[in-house]
Amino acid sequence: MPPQLPARIGRLNELAENLWWSWHEGARDLFAALDFQLWHLSEHNPVKLLLEISGGKLTKAAEDPDFLSRYDTVMAAFDREMPAAHSWFATHHSGQLQGPVAFFSAEFAMHGSLPIYAGGLGILSGDILKEANDIGLPMIGVGFMYPQGYFRQRISAEGWQEESYRQLNFQESPIVPCPWPLGCGPLVDVPMGDRTLRVGVWQIRLGRVRLYLMDSNVEENSPADRQLSARLYTADREQRIQQEILLGIGGTRVLRALGVEPSVWHANEGHTSFMLLERVREEVERGSSFPEAAARIKSNSVFTTHTPVPAGHDVFTTQLMDKYFRGYWPQLKIERETFLDLGRYDGSQDQGFNMTILALKMAEYRTAVSKLHGSVTRTMWHALWPQYKEEDVPITHITNGVHGWTWTADELCDLYGKHLGSDIMERYDMPGLKEAVLEIPDNELWNIRRSLKEKLIRMILERAQQRWARDGATAEQVIAMGALLDTEALTIGFARRFTEYKRPALIFRDIERLKRIISDPWRPVQIVFAGKSHPADFPSKYLIHQVYNLAKDRAFQGRIAFVEDYDMHVSHYLTQGVDVWLNNPRRLQEASGTSGMKAAFNGVPNLSVRDGWWDEGYNGKNGWAIGDRHPAPDPEQEDRTDAESLYHLLENEVVPLYYDRDRDDIPHNWLAVAKEAIASIMPYFSTRRMVTEYVERMYLPAAQSATAKPIVSEAATRPPAGGR
Repeated sequence: MPPQLPARIGRLNELAENLWWSWHEGARDLFAALDFQLWHLSEHNPVKLLLEISGGKLTKAAEDPDFLSRYDTVMAAFDREMPAAHSWFATHHSGQLQGPVAFFSAEFAMHGSLPIYAGGLGILSGDILKEANDIGLPMIGVGFMYPQGYFRQRISAEGWQEESYRQLNFQESPIVPCPWPLGCGPLVDVPMGDRTLRVGVWQIRLGRVRLYLMDSNVEENSPADRQLSARLYTADREQRIQQEILLGIGGTRVLRALGVEPSVWHANEGHTSFMLLERVREEVERGSSFPEAAARIKSNSVFTTHTPVPAGHDVFTTQLMDKYFRGYWPQLKIERETFLDLGRYDGSQDQGFNMTILALKMAEYRTAVSKLHGSVTRTMWHALWPQYKEEDVPITHITNGVHGWTWTADELCDLYGKHLGSDIMERYDMPGLKEAVLEIPDNELWNIRRSLKEKLIRMILERAQQRWARDGATAEQVIAMGALLDTEALTIGFARRFTEYKRPALIFRDIERLKRIISDPWRPVQIVFAGKSHPADFPSKYLIHQVYNLAKDRAFQGRIAFVEDYDMHVSHYLTQGVDVWLNNPRRLQEASGTSGMKAAFNGVPNLSVRDGWWDEGYNGKNGWAIGDRHPAPDPEQEDRTDAESLYHLLENEVVPLYYDRDRDDIPHNWLAVAKEAIASIMPYFSTRRMVTEYVERMYLPAAQSATAKPIVSEAATRPPAGGR
């Protein structure tokens, strides 16, 4: 239960349960002012803070004029932003959507207090919902609650990743049970082969936007089914298809039970594709033929693909499809082969049921997530449209972006506000900011960059000390965790999911050469690694083992560190605190990536292979490009060539530029690169540009081409059978 608050500050509970606070500095500072130490110990979770704070401190706050002034200012801003009347969408596109955009995704990352995400897809999904609120776009998110979330990572003394799961404490999290319409029950039924699952629904508020998360852990389900939504991205294929049925079919039924009628349906990656089938089934149930229903559903459906390699797309065997859909295709009034053909190339019989193919066939509006990924995607799926030239395959691209308020350090937001205008974070996507950014005084930017690196190093040291005190970590382990990092050394960050194509060990290809670069007494360099491997991906776990054990090598003088348990909290420190952001994937295997964008928003230049977003983001002055744009004929040659390029850039450009200082110890030429990164990347690679582009190129055309919104019968808006 929320705590009983003094009446004068009685809306703190309301504020804590709306994640709007997570991207508004004043709201975060307000909670920190109640009890700074407890705010830190609660991992910046205001719900937990309010549960644990003493009544005396609340009473004192309610009588403190300074705190009350802050409180009134924050609540006034909160109330001012809740109506959408003056938002971008209301100003530019008022009345053009009759219902919200329904955004389906397998994961959403909003804040560290809700660890229900694995990585980039979840970060992007959370950023999109936040931006939808900021621009006034009516949007509803649909996903999973995952009570156990993704795993917590611990590295053993031998350097092996160990996984553990922590049950989410719902009472300490900014979530509430879904408020159901009058007459509707709290559970929705979802067909699962020869049985029926019941799912509960939780609600998360992000300003005006609502996110509905399904949870199969309800008493009516069997013990196995209650665990179905416990963890994301299970390696078991049968559990995976069950989760995707629950996400797509169950998510659609949840919206119907809530009485929500979207104008546009957005399937974010193939995990969500069964949502398209369920909507066709509804239309057929209302009397349409399958072709009529499919055409109608297709017209207002949007699909985003994020995966540039064939092996990364979900494919289910015919046996699994028969097991879970033999009773479903008769409801579509089609035969088994016609149904299976929806998820495979025309004429293929033995390639399984591909969820991306299903979405590409069933959605009219299809997009990749960067310009280069668009080209790769059109090549990959050309066989679905053999009548077109490859460049004319009907898949476009909308390049990803990041949410500026979430990922830009508070200190830099203040600096940008001082020199670019107090409302800069409301208009940072506007062109013409470059000249103003370049005029920011070097000493002011440099002082903040130094301060952010000091915060990063303190965070890393604190985590190493805690691990030593808690688990008795060895001296070698503490050093590998970063206990010897130096706040004055050029610091390179490499933080992302550990997997082979991202090549985390590329920089170690010539170890002796790297040691010379790192151990230069006049120009020292240090590298901070972080990232997780999927529990079932043993080759990727070996990469962590390899990097971690190199970090223990005394010859590196403690200048290689691996930070355990990479999450949003650690990501903030890294993208804001390092000096250079390193990214070296194999070419054409990273769809977009967004971590480098976050770094650039904070004045951190990228040192990256020209893959994903960096292929269009690099301009020759805002960072460095490793190698050239063209894939090598084989992986060995690619590794050899790129490693040589990486070492050459470090030795001859990156390191010398960083240590080129004036008598006040300010690296003016380095800061010119940092400013160019801010000025060239912030306006375009933001969710502001990204989501407005979705609105104007996808959502509005989809809503208009749907020949008005589908007719919904009374039966379709009632809760599915069994709902209470």
